[in-house]
Amino acid sequence: MSNVYDIIIRPILTEKSTRLSAEENRHVFQVKFDATKPQIKRAIQTVFGVDVLKVNTQIVPGKPKRVGMSMGRKSAWKKAIIKIPDDQMIDMFALESTESAGEV
Repeated sequence: MSNVYDIIIRPILTEKSTRLSAEENRHVFQVKFDATKPQIKRAIQTVFGVDVLKVNTQIVPGKPKRVGMSMGRKSAWKKAIIKIPDDQMIDMFALESTESAGEV
């Protein structure tokens, strides 16, 4: 994993993650499955320019999926919950608008 931009896949924007970012200044991201906590911390600091106080990771297990009569399974993925200082912030909505603006 030489490139820090390959570690962060996407931000997770759910009701719970929005509440975490508003109340506790924690942000949730989907990250590469084999990324370590120091690699995730370095990637967040480089991409967003904020200080990272704590990184918690979680493996979300794959679940069965059915389409018609065929059964399959969704892949497991890794989630990182990032704690940043109260005086700093990450604007997720500005991040998504700049990403989609480049895809014309």
